[in-house]
Amino acid sequence: MTSCEFKVLTEFLSFPLENSDPVFEKFIAMKKGVFHGSEKRRFLYIPGRRKNKVLLVAHADTWWEYYCENDVVFEDGRFFSTGEYGIGADDRAGCAIVWLLKDSGHSILITDGEERGVLGSCYLYSQHREIYDEINREHQFMVEFDRRNGNDFKCYDSGSSDFKKYVALKTGFSEPDKKSTTDIAVLCNKICGVNLSIGFYNEHTENEHLIYEEWLNTLNISRKWLKEKYLPKFKLIR
Repeated sequence: MTSCEFKVLTEFLSFPLENSDPVFEKFIAMKKGVFHGSEKRRFLYIPGRRKNKVLLVAHADTWWEYYCENDVVFEDGRFFSTGEYGIGADDRAGCAIVWLLKDSGHSILITDGEERGVLGSCYLYSQHREIYDEINREHQFMVEFDRRNGNDFKCYDSGSSDFKKYVALKTGFSEPDKKSTTDIAVLCNKICGVNLSIGFYNEHTENEHLIYEEWLNTLNISRKWLKEKYLPKFKLIR
């Protein structure tokens, strides 16, 4: 297994679990966009160059906020840990997808503190309203990569019925319910947003694992979808 996609995913899953700095440093090295905040209340925003662009979202933190060995191995098509902790695929696997889509012309938002109460996105909302307003004004919709399983999507309260039909058509995924929350529930104000499955299971436990082909399927679906010349704008009416 030597593909570029596999190498990138392996790199992100190998970062220290309790420290988000390596994720932010990798994106900051692109020398684009703006970085604000500190500790868990921080985010990196890189505006896209496309005319009808989408905001791609992932969070850099994991459930594991204390030092622990990150013994990630790949066997029989899945990533898992040989230690007593999970692998941090929630949401390092999402960050890896955003990294692989970085040249698509779409905007990027990497947050911190999602696992501790969506701290980074709440900080963006409360302290950087100019950016919050911009992402809701300048984008067609938002796509977050932070969902368990292989073929789900969730809009929570951030999706219209038309948008949900559109997402189902483009991905082949289905929405099981509206429970729980994540960054787009804070970020979406004027436009719709969706959170896509990226192939991890049993997150927040020592039995966490990620099925590579399911992760790759979401990446490839997103590449094809977001490459379309025309992407409609979906307004959110609460």
